Amino acid sequence: MALSRRVHLRRRRDKRVFRKRFSLDDMDDGELRKRYRFSKASILYIFAIVERFLSRSTRRSQSVPPMLQLLTALRFFATGSFMRLVGDSTGLSESSVSRCVITVAKALVSAAKEFIHMPSASQTRVTKEKFYRISKFPNVIGAVDCTHVKIQAPTNNESDFVNRKGFHSINVQMVCDAEFKFLNCVAEWPGCTHDARVFRNSKLCESLENGQYDGLLVGDSAYPCRPFLMTPYNQPSDEKERKFNSALCRARVLIEQSFGILKRRFPCLQVGLRMLPERAALVTMACVVLHNIAMQRDEPLDDTGEVDIGNDASNVSLPEHNDGSGIRQHLCQNFF
Repeated sequence: MALSRRVHLRRRRDKRVFRKRFSLDDMDDGELRKRYRFSKASILYIFAIVERFLSRSTRRSQSVPPMLQLLTALRFFATGSFMRLVGDSTGLSESSVSRCVITVAKALVSAAKEFIHMPSASQTRVTKEKFYRISKFPNVIGAVDCTHVKIQAPTNNESDFVNRKGFHSINVQMVCDAEFKFLNCVAEWPGCTHDARVFRNSKLCESLENGQYDGLLVGDSAYPCRPFLMTPYNQPSDEKERKFNSALCRARVLIEQSFGILKRRFPCLQVGLRMLPERAALVTMACVVLHNIAMQRDEPLDDTGEVDIGNDASNVSLPEHNDGSGIRQHLCQNFF
């Protein structure tokens, strides 16, 4: 029997064996979280979101069941391992694993607006209060920054994807709230792109310029100071400016912590994606959706602690018709 024929028959046999023996009931929630990062109830919740995208009409007897597609993708997200190794544990070929990962990622991204969005008008005050408890910085509705996700070298415009650290990546902008939930994600820029350019060309920046959101973002010195985006003083000249920088740092560090939680939960973003940029962006967005689902469903996370809020100065009036530096100076002189 030809080698290719034997390999094909073995894969069919392994697939049948896996489907027959596997059930979510075979493992408790602790074991499921180790393998897939979610409990049984959460996996079923995610499955309800993506099932209609995974079911296919086919006469073939060996089509991959929707649940197996989801678990295969979750296993890849949770390990960042080679697709061939993920396939060895599920009885699927490397190409089948790749199709499962991309199909599930597309299904999750199609639901992104439901799980990734800026706070509504009714949520804004609560968000400001939570940031104030942590940082004592007023009016904050989100912390913004970019993170690099390593990818394989693309064939087109390869040099554009080499970042300042010398490896190929996509530069992903995210905004988080005070509870490590992501409010915005832009995963479409090559690694060489500066953070400020990503923000300047984003729909979020346009919305903030048009006054769509009542509040401020906080960012690091890579961003320009704008009326809706507070950045630190590069050279603080007095105690008020130093206190301003300290409070802003306590608010801004939440986005760094959010990146850390995201990449610990889904190590594929930490070790890198052996994919071209378009697919890497798709998987990154899917992981952000899954992260927010995990937060919404109280999947285990590190305890960050809280600070007493004291006097409520989380929501304050800002001067109108002023540039970013003027608003920064107003906050510094009146609240620090």
